[in-house]
Amino acid sequence: MSYAKALRCRKCGREYPLEAMNLCDFCLSPLDVTYDYQQVAKVLTRENLDNAPLSMWRYRDLLPTDGNEVDLGTGYTPLVKAGNLGRRLGLDQLYIKNDCLTPTYSFKDRVVSVAMTKALEFGFETVACASTGNLAASVAAHAAKANLRACVFVPSDLELGKLVSAAIYNPTLVTVEGSYDDTNRLCAQLLQKYKWGFININLRPYYAEGSKTLAFEICQQLGWRAPDCVVSPAASGLLFTRIWKGLQEFSMLGLVGQVNTHMFVTQAAGSSPIVRAYEAGSVHINPVKPDTIARSIAIGNPADGYYALMVARQSGGGACAVTDDEAISGVKLLAETEGIFTEPAGGVVIGSLAKLAAQGIIKKDDLVVALITGAGPRTQEILTGIVKAYRVQPTTESVAEVLGASVK
Repeated sequence: MSYAKALRCRKCGREYPLEAMNLCDFCLSPLDVTYDYQQVAKVLTRENLDNAPLSMWRYRDLLPTDGNEVDLGTGYTPLVKAGNLGRRLGLDQLYIKNDCLTPTYSFKDRVVSVAMTKALEFGFETVACASTGNLAASVAAHAAKANLRACVFVPSDLELGKLVSAAIYNPTLVTVEGSYDDTNRLCAQLLQKYKWGFININLRPYYAEGSKTLAFEICQQLGWRAPDCVVSPAASGLLFTRIWKGLQEFSMLGLVGQVNTHMFVTQAAGSSPIVRAYEAGSVHINPVKPDTIARSIAIGNPADGYYALMVARQSGGGACAVTDDEAISGVKLLAETEGIFTEPAGGVVIGSLAKLAAQGIIKKDDLVVALITGAGPRTQEILTGIVKAYRVQPTTESVAEVLGASVK
């Protein structure tokens, strides 16, 4: 059974039934899922969770579904003690939450698994989304599993690797002449015409809840404690706010102690409206035209930007942006030190983490978790310049001649 009670407006508090809708009719603010936490507390214990299957669905009591989950095996990805990277950055307790290791290689599998389950519950026959790539692949894969028709919309200049990653599941793949923001605007208009389940529009309140499982897993993997700092990428800002919500829910239920986590939001400098507002001391998110290689987080008008900004401030955290060159350096640094190949968004996280540590904002003895939310192979075009190979003949003499002293 589900312990979800209603949808509640973040701004005015009005409540709505658990239906396929994402905005308050009165004030047009986002809707969030609410739960009967008293009932959840009776069934959700550390012991039960320690003995549950290694999947995001071990936390189903804090997810808004009634069962029969559309699950590809997502969740409980590694929390890696990053000793090599930590030594490079001067951080003694650095961990990497490696969410590259999901079925379609990004954290989007968490949110889509929940939203697709709700799509079935609501009786949709077609699901759709606007995407910068990772979401399209996840929606297409989960729709295949659920035996639903998928129609995914992406910007026409998307990387080939991401197009292939979606197309392999045989959705209706639509490329849109324009940016992600144009694509998302088009989907909002299509919602008025077609009775589809748009994963990140009318199903967005349920979609959002999947991100909380990252916070739940981190706390459990740390031995039932919240980290001192979380460093996360932001596109719409929704992931960032849901991690904070997940930490608060675990504390409310007594699964961890008081949460004193400092939340740090990171963006690419070429698409950083949240960071700019933070640095300006403003509460207003001014839209920008994205210009960055970090395409998966290149959203110029972030729907949850204001709320991400508030989390960064209220948690005592902060915001940081890095250039594309710094992002590429971050991708390489993570690979060279910890053997994890991330997409540019992960490079943004590592580049920002390096800055925050160098500035002393994140302290040497802080327990830090950096979120790596997508894998690198399908965005490898940005790294072709790193391929520098020695050419030899198939003889030991040739190897010795070409490599010289380096082989001794």
